[in-house]
Amino acid sequence: MPEQAHIIAGRCTTVFEGTREQEQHGEMLVVVKPDNTVLVHDADGYQPVAWLTRPDSVTVTSDTVAARDGDQSLTVTVHESRTHGRHQISEAGLPVGDCPECGNELLRTDGRISCPDCETASPVPRDATVLNDRCADCGLPRVRVQRGCSLVCCPDCDSLTDRVREAFDRQWGCPECEGDLRVLYRGGLLLGCDRYPDCEVAYSFPTGTHDGECECGLPVFETATGPRCLDSRCESHHANVAD
Repeated sequence: MPEQAHIIAGRCTTVFEGTREQEQHGEMLVVVKPDNTVLVHDADGYQPVAWLTRPDSVTVTSDTVAARDGDQSLTVTVHESRTHGRHQISEAGLPVGDCPECGNELLRTDGRISCPDCETASPVPRDATVLNDRCADCGLPRVRVQRGCSLVCCPDCDSLTDRVREAFDRQWGCPECEGDLRVLYRGGLLLGCDRYPDCEVAYSFPTGTHDGECECGLPVFETATGPRCLDSRCESHHANVAD
């Protein structure tokens, strides 16, 4: 859904205090984003002349913008306002087709597919490829991800963890005990021993496809940076690659 940003243009004085002390005066453009980031631009280039990124607090009045983040503060005093208002703003992304709810353009942004005009939004892995194929149930575009094999799923109707679990749960034994490696989700996909907490072996599930076994007994994955053992610290695999 669109949010709102404050846009102010006019003759202003900025005072920054904190890591440096700075005061500037001129005809400037002030932008206060929905995440509280304050940017102050003059006529030159793309770099702001003053800014605070996601400060703890921002107060906007008719003649002042006051932002504070710990020991840093930015105050903008508006002496003469040319423009002062709130305007809709949304994330920018790659168009990926029509929204199944409202018919407007869906966008692929960092970590999700969403519509800037309605509440349609679903998370997608950052490495996913968005396909032209649509889900028959919800109408969202399906995505392809590489998690041990190539998996095509709907970002809203399907669980990537369940799909990976169907393919790779208990496929390999734990290298430290007689347990099996289970597909788990703990803030990210893992292969972890089913004897936890007695055995705490766990590895992040690589972004890539399964491509054979390492001398240590764990699987090898072909990734964008080359083959790697499930255990990124595996000495056997590093020795073979070096040879």
